[in-house]
Amino acid sequence: MIKVKGLTKSFDGRVVIDDISANFKKGLVNMIIGRSGSGKTVFLKNLIGLLKPDTGEVLYGGKDFLKMRHRDIKKLRKDMGMLFQGSALFDSKTVLENVMFPLDMFSRKNLRERRKRAEFCLERVNLESAHNLYPSEISGGMMKRVAIARAIALNPTYLFCDEPNSGLDPKTSQLIDELISDITQDFGMTTIVVTHDMNSVMNIGDHIIYIHEGKKEWEGSKAEIMDSDNESLNEFVFASDLFKKIKEAQNADELDIDLS
Repeated sequence: MIKVKGLTKSFDGRVVIDDISANFKKGLVNMIIGRSGSGKTVFLKNLIGLLKPDTGEVLYGGKDFLKMRHRDIKKLRKDMGMLFQGSALFDSKTVLENVMFPLDMFSRKNLRERRKRAEFCLERVNLESAHNLYPSEISGGMMKRVAIARAIALNPTYLFCDEPNSGLDPKTSQLIDELISDITQDFGMTTIVVTHDMNSVMNIGDHIIYIHEGKKEWEGSKAEIMDSDNESLNEFVFASDLFKKIKEAQNADELDIDLS
């Protein structure tokens, strides 16, 4: 579990993250949602140490990340998998070499064992036939799957995903969503996904935190989100015509949807 207490972050006197506290649960897809510019990506960067908060605590297994010694931080980073918005693959490396990269950097396994682990991860994301291809030779959806395989190569305890469906068509987005959900359950990871895609939220979101103008304004499940009385959250959720129709149908008792 990851626990955050009173996290605050400012840039040039402007408060971007304002006293946020939250718990992210093991074995679940935890989602951070909000409009563009709401502070959700800055929040994520504070969680993984790319930014240092002004105040607050970030607790991994009860230990404050911000107060750890360098060797403990290095050890913790091995337990973190990261799926970046743009996939961040190495153009000069093959698909297999990209997945092997963290293993080459941090694993003590021999070459044969590292290769076997990378092949397993690619098989897990249904890319066993793409080993020798380069990023320029595969689709955007395949690149995301390679990035997921690389993120889980070291069998992480924590998986962080920044806008994993950015730039993907709806069908491929759903595939990536389901893959993230399946991997979270299979490996028992604490997964945190930053997104503004309500389709993803309703598809795989187990535990959801809504950030508005740097503040945590709502927290709950995807079943509860449809009945929230938070005005800004409702404006965000029901901006889509699809979700407006779902809400109207629910209110009219014309549609029975299981969102549990």
